[in-house]
Amino acid sequence: MATPHTLLSKHHVSAVIVAAGSGTRMGPGVDKLFLEVAGRPIVAHTWARFDAAACIDDLVLVVRDGMQEEFRKLAVECGFKKPFRLTVGGKERQDSVWNGLQALVADCEIVAIQDGARPCTSLAVIEATIAAARETGAAVAAQRVTDTIKESDGGTLVARHIDRSMLWAVQTPQTFRVAVIRRALAAVRERGVLVTDDTAACEWIGQPVALVESREPNPKATSPADLPYLELLLKRLNG
Repeated sequence: MATPHTLLSKHHVSAVIVAAGSGTRMGPGVDKLFLEVAGRPIVAHTWARFDAAACIDDLVLVVRDGMQEEFRKLAVECGFKKPFRLTVGGKERQDSVWNGLQALVADCEIVAIQDGARPCTSLAVIEATIAAARETGAAVAAQRVTDTIKESDGGTLVARHIDRSMLWAVQTPQTFRVAVIRRALAAVRERGVLVTDDTAACEWIGQPVALVESREPNPKATSPADLPYLELLLKRLNG
């Protein structure tokens, strides 16, 4: 009988790790991806998750121009095994993702797109988004919103209460059939639309996106306040 990951591996699956951002909320002159947390740069933990995932065949890392050698050194230092390619990021995140898609191998069927600064993603979530993308065309890791949500009036007063039962906070990986995400991003690029994540591009072409619940913490490093929590989670994961 086939194991779950054998079923996932019937067709070529790649990961695109988007690691070209400047991370301005960490402060001037700080490259957040190379901040050391739990003994490694943040991006090394992210890379390691996908390097170790049996459902991923190879990786593309989208990096800032001039950082290619740093990433090559990181691969050697960390002993990563999977084939990888480096490509240069664009002006906006969607441009960086587009560049990553152009670097995929010709027979890639499914692509998992991951924030370089999201180092705690579980293997279960990676596998689940791949399975959902194969079925639906597009899938996203997400968590149910548990806080009470209010809409503001001008940012100072509460305007109305929002029913949180229908709300999800989306994360990465955002995983797609390659043909689907290429078509979606081509559509927003043609229209000059700026999208904040890849699933938003799918909405522009009417492509359904499956929600895959992430039941374990899957935070992104955004500000210095995130680092102690990431340290705690990574030490537990790498235990």
